[in-house]
Amino acid sequence: GPGRRNWKAALGQTNGGREQPGPGPDAMRRVRHLEHAQYTGHAHGAPADGGVEEPHRRAVFIEKQIFGDGGGCGFAAVVGVHHAGLAAESGTALVIGTTGLSPEQEAVLSEAAKKTAIVYAANMSVGVNVLLAVTEQVAGILGDDFDIEIFEMHHRHKVDAPSGTALAFGKAAAKGRGVDLDQVSARGRDGVTGARNTGDIGFAVQRGGSVVGEHSVLFVSDQERVTISHQADDRSLFASGAVRAAMWVADKPPGLYSMKDVLGL
Repeated sequence: GPGRRNWKAALGQTNGGREQPGPGPDAMRRVRHLEHAQYTGHAHGAPADGGVEEPHRRAVFIEKQIFGDGGGCGFAAVVGVHHAGLAAESGTALVIGTTGLSPEQEAVLSEAAKKTAIVYAANMSVGVNVLLAVTEQVAGILGDDFDIEIFEMHHRHKVDAPSGTALAFGKAAAKGRGVDLDQVSARGRDGVTGARNTGDIGFAVQRGGSVVGEHSVLFVSDQERVTISHQADDRSLFASGAVRAAMWVADKPPGLYSMKDVLGL
């Protein structure tokens, strides 16, 4: 419908009515413009070439932190929760990818979801979310005979560790095993640590250069090793996933959704 075409235009994914495979060079500028459409369903003053001036069936607010480095510590988390409150007040659907929310902030998000539809995900990448589902399934099948280690690497400027996505992989693996990640998480090994505890889920972190994001989940037994891996090469993939979520959530009833819901996983 018109709304779907408008979102694709906002990402530079239309060309004479034909869809293109990915965001165009003006994607971020146009999506940010739609962010500030003030929940009216119109993008007043949008660029003529963007094709986004006609009304939407329902406005969708995309929390802008998903277009940053994805680390939502401190101020970004506060802003994300504030946006959830605004979305609830106006009945506007919300897509939020800000990570690092405290339990109290997540509770506020859940409360806002009683009044409007919210998609909340640690990572908007379609590929990552498919692998999260795979990780949960594999962890449940392989069991405690396989040790689980999670590796992640990001650019030198990222301030939180492990990344929100690494923690999401940890939660998926823990869920597959029917355990609480907080009870089995092993982080920051240093010095004489003793033998590895059976059932632990370990985390390893590296920072350097301009790496967008690399994540691997290793299942290791005495006989074999299984690796689930994802590498992000371009940040536009997060924008693509977020807009896919926005198009999906536009007509959904109030509730707190995830990318698993968006992708039907």
